[in-house]
Amino acid sequence: MNVDVKMAWRNIWRNPRRSILTMTAIAFACLLLVFMLSFQFGSYDTMINSAVKIHTGHLQVQAEGYQDKRTMRLVVPDPETIGSILEQTPGIDAYTYRANAFSLVSSEERTYGIVVIGIDPAREANVSTLKKVIRQGSYLSEGDTNQALLGELLAKNLQVGLGDELVVIGQGRDGSVAATVVEVKGTYNSGQDEFDRSSIHIPLKHFQDIYAMRGGVHEVVALGKSLGAIPAIRKTVEDTIENDDKKNLLVVLDWIDLMPGLIEGIKLDLISGLILYCILILVVAFSILNTFLMAVFERTKEFGVMMAIGTTPRRLTKLLLLESITMTVIGIVVGIIAGCLITWYFQVHGIAISGMSEVVRQFGIPERMYPKLSFLSVTIGPTLVLFITFFTALYPALKVRRLRPVEALSSV
Repeated sequence: MNVDVKMAWRNIWRNPRRSILTMTAIAFACLLLVFMLSFQFGSYDTMINSAVKIHTGHLQVQAEGYQDKRTMRLVVPDPETIGSILEQTPGIDAYTYRANAFSLVSSEERTYGIVVIGIDPAREANVSTLKKVIRQGSYLSEGDTNQALLGELLAKNLQVGLGDELVVIGQGRDGSVAATVVEVKGTYNSGQDEFDRSSIHIPLKHFQDIYAMRGGVHEVVALGKSLGAIPAIRKTVEDTIENDDKKNLLVVLDWIDLMPGLIEGIKLDLISGLILYCILILVVAFSILNTFLMAVFERTKEFGVMMAIGTTPRRLTKLLLLESITMTVIGIVVGIIAGCLITWYFQVHGIAISGMSEVVRQFGIPERMYPKLSFLSVTIGPTLVLFITFFTALYPALKVRRLRPVEALSSV
């Protein structure tokens, strides 16, 4: 072993209590960073998957421009072909068809402008959480025609309950008047108030008949097996779809395109989290700074003797930096191991969100949150700790270079 390394190792244990406290602080900071970043990344996956399962899905195939204009005429004319493509695409877990129309809905008491959504009951249950958030009544069946599901807030505004009839009037795809009477079969609470107060769901076949869709739909909604696979799935579907009809081009949108507000919220939360992590790292950095400033002050006379017998300031600086790096690396390794073990435990068993069962039930969020170990969550925090502590230790180490042997020898 190198002589300087041996000396650095012995110097670390000259004051074992202070060294152990310093390494413990570094280890604890790394443990917290690994766990909190893993928990944060895992919660983002949960948020995204919960949000997309309420309505948008991970992926949608639409007519070009439909996402911005929501025009009835912008349809996917042959949804079955798109469905066949999705069935053959690796990574697709489930898909469904939807059609949307802005219409007026009237009860005996009130009239509101809402979005009528045509769904395939069987396929929809595999893609969205609609069936799970039914609060009263029951979900749509395959043979239903004029039955409807309403958001609880819309049912309250219309002053209707189970079995009541609603008159729906809108405009068909061909410009004709679309009108029907539907019966309230169930009410739901998705946790998104705007969605619950402005939408009703009816069977897709009935929707297509009423709104003269001629077999078309507005959205082919797909759910992937994992969030990380969505970019590859999107590219595969885009490459497979044939856009021969230039008048009705089809586009593939992922959840980022469909819910831009969600990704902005995640970015904001990540930035606020990083600020807290930086504060934690700075606390550790000041601990290191204090340790090595004390080491320099306590060993000033020792450094004077070493310089008097020929030790160069450069070598003394190197020695102090070796002590700093050694303690930092030990603390980081211990922190990473402990952080990974704790995170792995909760990744398997989950963290129960106690006292919030009603809230998580309304939003379709699991009652247990699961941290997610990843290369980034394991390396980002400890790497920052390593760099910050190294540069923090530079100040007391460089301070030794300005020592003069005569003054150092007279130090008490």
